[in-house]
Amino acid sequence: MTSNRSAPELSSARIVRHAGILSGQLQSLRERMYPPEAQKSLRSFMTNEVSRLTSIPESTLKTMSLEGKGPAPARLDNNHRVYALDQVNELREMFANAKPQEALRFLPRRRKGEHLQVIGIANFKGGSAKTTTSVHLCHYLALHGYRVLAVDLDPQASLSAMFGAQPEMDVGENETIYAALRHDENRRPISEVIRRTYFAGVDLIPGNIEVMEYEHEIPRVLSGSGKGGALFFEQLREALRQVEDQYDIVVLDTPPSLGFLTLGAIYAATGLIVTVHPAMLDVASMSQFLLMMGDLIRVIENAGATLRHDFFHYLITRHNPHDQPQAQIAAMLRHLFAEEVLVPTAIESTAVEAAGLAKRSLYELEPGEIGRDTYRRAKESMDAVNAAIVELIRKSWGRT
Repeated sequence: MTSNRSAPELSSARIVRHAGILSGQLQSLRERMYPPEAQKSLRSFMTNEVSRLTSIPESTLKTMSLEGKGPAPARLDNNHRVYALDQVNELREMFANAKPQEALRFLPRRRKGEHLQVIGIANFKGGSAKTTTSVHLCHYLALHGYRVLAVDLDPQASLSAMFGAQPEMDVGENETIYAALRHDENRRPISEVIRRTYFAGVDLIPGNIEVMEYEHEIPRVLSGSGKGGALFFEQLREALRQVEDQYDIVVLDTPPSLGFLTLGAIYAATGLIVTVHPAMLDVASMSQFLLMMGDLIRVIENAGATLRHDFFHYLITRHNPHDQPQAQIAAMLRHLFAEEVLVPTAIESTAVEAAGLAKRSLYELEPGEIGRDTYRRAKESMDAVNAAIVELIRKSWGRT
């Protein structure tokens, strides 16, 4: 007798089927939220915001506008002046040229003799806010006049999505950092995979699942006679050197694992920020992360390379200062690591979550989109974190 029951679906087939269903749904949602011809754009900035960002007095900006000097601001319906970020940068350059002794105040880009800063945002525990930290740092730096390259090393490509590059649809074959690191005839100069973003001052090397190819390729290279395999961890640093004259700061959003690419990021970084959520499971995971990272660094040193960072700090993220268990863990971290734990913390906030759902940072939100007090607290926290990181960068450049 023949059974009418169909053969059970293989796990591999089920996973592929689910991936197809979800991918199709995500594409449908994206097409509704962002039509194919639509591109992300950055809001304009009011005169008072421009003054805070540039230290140019608001009265001076108004006078320049009335006299037709400098970039011409747009006018809102209420007649308020607003500037695009490109125009803000034009103002910076104007004042830096006009007042060379105060140039750094207006245009803080690195100068001759100051090395490219490569900031690695790391931890292999999911939910530690690596991508949130990375995108807010990139935006903050660009808003303050720095030239930034964001590099998405995570195959999940959340950072790329925040910049409007959907990994499944907008990032094609050989268009990720893997293209600049691969060991075959398809390797490309890193300049060819850098793309401009809607956020003036930030360029992006996007990620997608292709990034994982590097993790599969390196073992084959190491086991064979592949040229350069023994020093694979130097590849990312060497690739970044090809474009270092174009940027002040590179931000590396690392994958949630300690693989070959993360090892390359640790070696390439001039500064490391380890994000940690103040919960016992997260701290225990971070302990394992540090032990494994120590072992990997010894691999680098045993190969004859020297690894030095300008700074290595912990950043407490998703912090609820009113939560007693979190307060105890934060206090423990500060007791153990003292000044190596950044004083500011990134507080947990519905403002950050709401912005993230719309694939935006706090710096992209229009006034009034989120409750004023909630937004103010979240932005003050994020500003303080980013200002602390900028101060570390300035010190590494020898600036007072």
